[in-house]
Amino acid sequence: MWRVPTIETETTPKADPAIDQGARQPALQRVQSLTAQLKPYASPSNWRSVSQLSLTAGAFALLWFVMWLSLDLGYWLTLLLGIPAAGLLVRFFCIQHDCGHGSFFRSRLANDLVGRAIGVLTLTPYDYWRRAHAIHHATSGNLDRRGVGDVTTLTVREYRGLSWLRRFGYRFYRNPLVLFGLGPIYVFALKHRWPLDFPLFRQKLWFGVLATNVAIVVLTVVMAMLLGVTDVLKVQLPVTLLGSAMGVWLFFVQHQFEDAYWRNDADWNVHQAAIEGSSYYSLPGVLRWFTASIGLHHIHHLSSKVPNYRLKECLDQIPELRQAKRLTMLDSLKCVTLALWDEDTGKMVRFRDLKKIKASASNGGAG
Repeated sequence: MWRVPTIETETTPKADPAIDQGARQPALQRVQSLTAQLKPYASPSNWRSVSQLSLTAGAFALLWFVMWLSLDLGYWLTLLLGIPAAGLLVRFFCIQHDCGHGSFFRSRLANDLVGRAIGVLTLTPYDYWRRAHAIHHATSGNLDRRGVGDVTTLTVREYRGLSWLRRFGYRFYRNPLVLFGLGPIYVFALKHRWPLDFPLFRQKLWFGVLATNVAIVVLTVVMAMLLGVTDVLKVQLPVTLLGSAMGVWLFFVQHQFEDAYWRNDADWNVHQAAIEGSSYYSLPGVLRWFTASIGLHHIHHLSSKVPNYRLKECLDQIPELRQAKRLTMLDSLKCVTLALWDEDTGKMVRFRDLKKIKASASNGGAG
C-alpha cells in the first residue's frame, strides 16, 4: 500500500549467532517438513477451477442484475444486495490471486487470460499485481525489504526517529478510517491506474496496466449506454467500495497481528515468515466460501501453488497446520489498532503503548 521513506535507525541487537541458530534449527526443520507435506496438494484441478469460476461469475452476474432491478423498489434493498455482491467480488479477487501464483489452472496461458479478465472487475492490473505480490511473498516479515506489496509498518525505534510531521503522517496512515476507508479507494481507484512503484522501463507491466484501464473504460461505457450512467454507478460503486474495503481488511489481518513475524535480513527465514508471519484466520463457513479460504494464509505462504479449494483439505489432513496463530473474527478486531513492531518484545504494539515502553526502558526493563 502507501510507502513511508526508509528511516535509518538503530537496529535490533543481534543475539549470539551460534546460540540463535541452534535454537532455531528444530523449528526450521519442522516448517520445512510442513512445506514438503504440502507438495501433493500443489496441483490444480481444471474441472474444479472451471466450476468455481463459473459459479462465481454466474452468481455475480445474477446478483448484479437483481440489484439493478431493485433500484425501482428502493435503494436500501440495492445496498443490502450489494453486501453479498461485494463478497463475490472478493471471491473473484481470490481467484485472480490464484491465477497470479499459477495455481488455478494447469496452463499458464489460462491463468494469465483469466487473471487479466478478472482484473477488469477488481480494478487490479494482473501483471503489475502479480509482480508486486511475488515480491511480497519473497520479503514478508523482512524488516530490511519492506515497501512493495505490503502494509507499511514501522518499528518503535523508527517511529521515534521521525520528525513530528512524519509521525503525524504515519499515524494518519495507520488510522483505521484511512486504512479501510480512504486506503482502498486510493489503491484500487488511483494507485492501480498509475503504479509509480515500478519504473516505466518495465514495459510489459505498464502495458498491462494501460490495457486494464482501457478495458475498464470500455466496459463502463457499454454498461452506461445499455442501462444508464446513474443506474450503473448506483449498482457498481457500492459493490466496488465495499469489496475493496473487504479485500484490504483481509490482507491486513493476514499479516498484522500481535505475534506477527518480523526480523532483520540476517535473521529472516522465508519458511518461518510463512508460518509465523501469516495468520490462520478462522472464519465461519459462509465467509470462508466468499473469501475462497484465503484466511488459511499460513498454508498459502508455505506453498503458494496449492489452489484455494485445497487449502481446507490441507488444514484437515495435516494437524501441525492447526497449531499456527489462529485468529477468530473477534480476535481480528483487536488487531485494528496495532501499528508498530517493538524490537525489544518482538510484538506488534499500539501507539498508546509507547509511553509504557518508554517508561520500561527508562527503568532498565523493570515492570
